[in-house]
Amino acid sequence: MRISTRGQNAIKLMLDLATYDNGEPVKLKDIAKRQSISEKYLEQIVSVLQKAALVKSFKGSHGGYMLQYPPKEYTVGYILKTVEGNMTPTDCVGENAVICENGGICASHRLWQKLYTAINDVLEGITLEDMLEWQSELWTDQYVI
Repeated sequence: MRISTRGQNAIKLMLDLATYDNGEPVKLKDIAKRQSISEKYLEQIVSVLQKAALVKSFKGSHGGYMLQYPPKEYTVGYILKTVEGNMTPTDCVGENAVICENGGICASHRLWQKLYTAINDVLEGITLEDMLEWQSELWTDQYVI
Protein backbone atom coordinates (compact mmCIF):
# COMPACT_ATOMS: atom_id res chain seq x y z
CA MET A 1 0.00 0.00 0.00
CA ARG A 2 1.25 3.43 -0.90
CA ILE A 3 -0.30 6.69 0.24
CA SER A 4 -0.72 8.97 -2.75
CA THR A 5 0.39 12.59 -3.01
CA ARG A 6 -3.29 13.49 -2.58
CA GLY A 7 -3.38 11.72 0.80
CA GLN A 8 -0.08 13.25 1.91
CA ASN A 9 -1.26 16.71 0.93
CA ALA A 10 -4.62 16.22 2.68
CA ILE A 11 -2.72 15.54 5.91
CA LYS A 12 -0.54 18.63 5.34
CA LEU A 13 -3.64 20.75 4.67
CA MET A 14 -5.43 19.54 7.78
CA LEU A 15 -2.33 20.00 9.93
CA ASP A 16 -1.87 23.51 8.55
CA LEU A 17 -5.49 24.36 9.40
CA ALA A 18 -4.92 23.07 12.93
CA THR A 19 -1.60 24.91 13.29
CA TYR A 20 -2.85 28.28 12.11
CA ASP A 21 -6.25 28.18 13.81
CA ASN A 22 -6.58 31.52 15.54
CA GLY A 23 -10.36 31.69 15.31
CA GLU A 24 -10.24 33.09 11.77
CA PRO A 25 -10.58 31.11 8.53
CA VAL A 26 -7.29 30.18 6.85
CA LYS A 27 -6.92 31.05 3.17
CA LEU A 28 -5.92 28.29 0.76
CA LYS A 29 -3.37 30.59 -0.87
CA ASP A 30 -1.58 30.88 2.49
CA ILE A 31 -1.61 27.11 2.97
CA ALA A 32 -0.38 26.64 -0.60
CA LYS A 33 2.53 28.99 0.03
CA ARG A 34 3.51 27.47 3.39
CA GLN A 35 3.22 23.88 2.18
CA SER A 36 4.55 24.42 -1.37
CA ILE A 37 1.43 22.86 -2.88
CA SER A 38 -0.52 24.21 -5.84
CA GLU A 39 -3.59 26.16 -4.75
CA LYS A 40 -5.63 24.45 -7.50
CA TYR A 41 -4.62 21.04 -6.14
CA LEU A 42 -5.56 22.11 -2.60
CA GLU A 43 -8.97 23.23 -3.91
CA GLN A 44 -9.62 19.70 -5.15
CA ILE A 45 -8.58 18.16 -1.83
CA VAL A 46 -10.47 20.64 0.36
CA SER A 47 -13.59 20.04 -1.72
CA VAL A 48 -13.53 16.35 -0.75
CA LEU A 49 -12.83 17.22 2.89
CA GLN A 50 -15.66 19.75 2.92
CA LYS A 51 -18.15 17.28 1.43
CA ALA A 52 -17.19 14.84 4.19
CA ALA A 53 -17.80 17.63 6.77
CA LEU A 54 -14.18 17.58 7.99
CA VAL A 55 -13.69 21.27 7.20
CA LYS A 56 -16.00 24.23 6.92
CA SER A 57 -15.66 27.05 4.44
CA PHE A 58 -16.34 30.75 4.76
CA LYS A 59 -17.00 33.00 1.78
CA GLY A 60 -15.98 36.58 1.23
CA SER A 61 -12.86 38.66 1.61
CA HIS A 62 -12.21 37.24 5.07
CA GLY A 63 -13.15 33.76 3.95
CA GLY A 64 -11.18 30.56 4.02
CA TYR A 65 -11.32 27.22 5.77
CA MET A 66 -11.36 25.93 9.32
CA LEU A 67 -11.48 22.53 10.91
CA GLN A 68 -15.01 21.40 11.70
CA TYR A 69 -13.90 19.82 14.99
CA PRO A 70 -10.98 20.08 17.44
CA PRO A 71 -7.74 18.40 16.24
CA LYS A 72 -8.13 15.56 18.76
CA GLU A 73 -11.30 14.47 16.90
CA TYR A 74 -9.46 13.68 13.64
CA THR A 75 -7.48 10.51 13.15
CA VAL A 76 -4.96 10.34 10.36
CA GLY A 77 -6.72 7.18 9.22
CA TYR A 78 -10.08 8.89 8.84
CA ILE A 79 -8.56 11.76 6.85
CA LEU A 80 -6.70 9.37 4.55
CA LYS A 81 -9.73 7.13 4.05
CA THR A 82 -11.77 10.21 3.16
CA VAL A 83 -9.45 11.26 0.33
CA GLU A 84 -7.88 7.91 -0.63
CA GLY A 85 -10.76 5.52 -0.18
CA ASN A 86 -9.77 1.95 0.61
CA MET A 87 -6.58 1.67 2.71
CA THR A 88 -6.07 -2.08 2.41
CA PRO A 89 -2.92 -3.80 1.13
CA THR A 90 -4.94 -6.37 -0.89
CA ASP A 91 -8.51 -6.95 -2.04
CA CYS A 92 -9.02 -9.95 0.25
CA VAL A 93 -8.89 -8.02 3.55
CA GLY A 94 -10.57 -4.96 4.97
CA GLU A 95 -14.02 -3.48 5.15
CA ASN A 96 -14.98 -4.26 1.55
CA ALA A 97 -12.96 -7.45 1.16
CA VAL A 98 -13.59 -9.68 -1.80
CA ILE A 99 -14.24 -13.18 -0.51
CA CYS A 100 -11.36 -15.37 -1.59
CA GLU A 101 -12.13 -19.00 -2.28
CA ASN A 102 -8.77 -19.97 -0.77
CA GLY A 103 -8.99 -17.62 2.24
CA GLY A 104 -9.44 -20.42 4.75
CA ILE A 105 -6.30 -22.27 3.66
CA CYS A 106 -4.14 -19.41 2.40
CA ALA A 107 -1.19 -18.48 4.64
CA SER A 108 -0.65 -15.22 2.77
CA HIS A 109 -4.22 -14.16 3.65
CA ARG A 110 -3.18 -14.19 7.31
CA LEU A 111 -0.17 -12.00 6.43
CA TRP A 112 -2.37 -9.46 4.61
CA GLN A 113 -4.82 -9.42 7.50
CA LYS A 114 -2.03 -8.75 10.02
CA LEU A 115 -0.63 -6.00 7.80
CA TYR A 116 -4.07 -4.42 7.41
CA THR A 117 -4.62 -4.51 11.18
CA ALA A 118 -1.19 -2.99 11.89
CA ILE A 119 -1.71 -0.19 9.34
CA ASN A 120 -5.13 0.64 10.76
CA ASP A 121 -3.89 0.56 14.33
CA VAL A 122 -1.22 3.14 13.50
CA LEU A 123 -3.41 5.39 11.34
CA GLU A 124 -6.37 5.30 13.72
CA GLY A 125 -4.12 5.77 16.76
CA ILE A 126 -2.67 9.11 15.63
CA THR A 127 -4.69 12.31 15.70
CA LEU A 128 -4.10 15.78 14.33
CA GLU A 129 -3.52 16.82 17.93
CA ASP A 130 -0.66 14.29 18.15
CA MET A 131 0.81 15.70 14.96
CA LEU A 132 0.52 19.25 16.32
CA GLU A 133 2.54 18.14 19.35
CA TRP A 134 5.17 16.52 17.12
CA GLN A 135 5.36 19.66 15.01
CA SER A 136 5.77 21.82 18.10
CA GLU A 137 8.60 19.58 19.32
CA LEU A 138 10.33 19.80 15.95
CA TRP A 139 9.96 23.57 15.79
CA THR A 140 11.22 23.91 19.38
CA ASP A 141 14.25 21.74 18.54
CA GLN A 142 15.05 24.10 15.64
CA TYR A 143 14.93 27.25 17.75
CA VAL A 144 18.38 28.74 18.21
CA ILE A 145 19.27 31.93 20.09
